[in-house]
Amino acid sequence: MPLIAPPLSLYVHMPWCVKKCPYCDFNSHGLRGEPPYARYVEALLADLDADLHDFGSALANRPIISVFFGGGTPSLFAPELIARFLDGARARLPFMEACEITLETNPGTVEHGRFDGYLAAGVNRISFGIQSFDDDKLKRLGRIHSSIEAEAAVKSAQDAGIGNINLDLMYALPEQTLPGALNDVDRAVALQPTHISHYQLTLEPNTVFAAHPPPLPDDDDAWAMQEACETRLAQAGYTQYEVSAYAKPGRRCEHNLNYWRFGDYLGVGAGAHGKLSDAASGLVWRRWKTRHPNAYLEAATQPARIGGHSAVAADELPFEYMLNALRLIHGVPVDDFAARTGMPLARIASQLEASRRKGWLEDDPDCLRTTPLGQRFLNDVIGGFLA
Repeated sequence: MPLIAPPLSLYVHMPWCVKKCPYCDFNSHGLRGEPPYARYVEALLADLDADLHDFGSALANRPIISVFFGGGTPSLFAPELIARFLDGARARLPFMEACEITLETNPGTVEHGRFDGYLAAGVNRISFGIQSFDDDKLKRLGRIHSSIEAEAAVKSAQDAGIGNINLDLMYALPEQTLPGALNDVDRAVALQPTHISHYQLTLEPNTVFAAHPPPLPDDDDAWAMQEACETRLAQAGYTQYEVSAYAKPGRRCEHNLNYWRFGDYLGVGAGAHGKLSDAASGLVWRRWKTRHPNAYLEAATQPARIGGHSAVAADELPFEYMLNALRLIHGVPVDDFAARTGMPLARIASQLEASRRKGWLEDDPDCLRTTPLGQRFLNDVIGGFLA
């Protein structure tokens, strides 16, 4: 089966934050002095140049459909530096006219009036790391903002004219109750964002919380929170389209949708990951950059900036595809599997049949979609496609 090049996005990693949160396993580094922000932006553009050279023909005539500044805390970077990168990226790559450009933002790091600058720079979507509107929970999560500051930051962005706003919320927080989880959702909804990401706090390896676990709700209580919050969000007009993503009509996150549909993305920045389909060779490549900001800065124009580079093995492609696609509530067209992996659907026929017998996948010849039971046991469903 021929591999068809999917849509292309750009991920930009900004590695610094004011301080590291105890639950965070992302490649983020607490501030120790003033980071070399301007130098880092120049390194990002040099990194992009090198990737464009390396991937050459595989990128020809492929416009960027979305850009995502993640971190870390990208809002530590001044608007003029975000503009510098975006202007440089546009000079190197074609951007779709309606390109979605998201900046992750910590409510505790945004100065009043800065959103005007981000909007002028080209940012048209802001994602706030709120996590909770309970000040006690925010302290336990190591957040540097209060609930009042969070609400003020969101309103400031809206006043600046940014109409596409996501709020990140966690549930199953230390000693959280069901009323507490619902109160967080209600306060988020009251701000009328266009998108809400609502996900369970988990203990990730190599974090402070993993070494010193806080008292968390048990699995049954966490499931009750998830179901109740899903209902509350639906009542407020937010449609669930992915396991942890809810949106107003027409406001789904295009960047994340491209991930979940097994689309392609260039990744620049310390620790950034990228994925690229090369239709000519029939291979799907993964590349990631060296993680530490100092090492990345020193090697931004050199091969040492690459932390790893490899083609996805054929027997791993079904798992990689399903790991993303089955997170989507409405699933993906069956034909997309062959287009994104270059493999016939027959390659996974036995796994599909086994999942359908267990009631985990819908018996739909045109769509790969989990049942409500499959959504609850999603890790088991996806695990069935491991090599």
